[in-house]
Amino acid sequence: MISLILLNGGVGARARTAGPKQFVKINGVPIVVYSLKAADEVAEITEIVLNFPPGHRDTLEELVRDYAIQTPVKYADAGQTRQDSVALLLDQVTNEDVLLHESARPIVTAEDFRALINSQHANVGFMREISFTVAPVDPDTSRVTGSLERSRLRNVQLPQKFNLADLRKGHEFASASGTHYTEDATMCADAGIDVYFVEGSEHNLKVTTPGDVNLATMLLRREGDENV
Repeated sequence: MISLILLNGGVGARARTAGPKQFVKINGVPIVVYSLKAADEVAEITEIVLNFPPGHRDTLEELVRDYAIQTPVKYADAGQTRQDSVALLLDQVTNEDVLLHESARPIVTAEDFRALINSQHANVGFMREISFTVAPVDPDTSRVTGSLERSRLRNVQLPQKFNLADLRKGHEFASASGTHYTEDATMCADAGIDVYFVEGSEHNLKVTTPGDVNLATMLLRREGDENV
């Protein structure tokens, strides 16, 4: 048995949509619903812990009803930051293991969740090779400060899977050190917890900008055509 934390509390300002981007429809379906439906196909997921943008709980509850999501859903307010939101959602998790995903990544499948559930590792997530060169810099002076070996770097993707106790330790470490993380795999690794990765997908897109909405529309339409 495993819980799914589905991060869904952002307002999506960079997407320049009329409301929160997770309610924008792609091919007629709200973005958040894609992750909900994928999770609903996985019997091992026995609860979904879901947060929401301020003032939008009713909208979210209506979507869960309209799309007949059968997995029990718990609702929570969003925190001030992504890290705060995860910490708040952890308090509602009842299973010893947890999947972590974000609704802004709608191109997720039940098979993605199952791949992590079936992994031999307690703490594991999808990551992807970086196809471009990156460099450390000093943004205040615009000076390049060195080089990084691309083969030892990965693009962090979601979903991820964690042992609940390990994930709590990671957040305790971040809080005690005053460090702010934008995802949890590197946070737990910095806390001294073993974290592993499996190969991700080039289609694992995070919808952030209007261009991302268009690309996700094309990719999800193609996926739907292939499943016909």
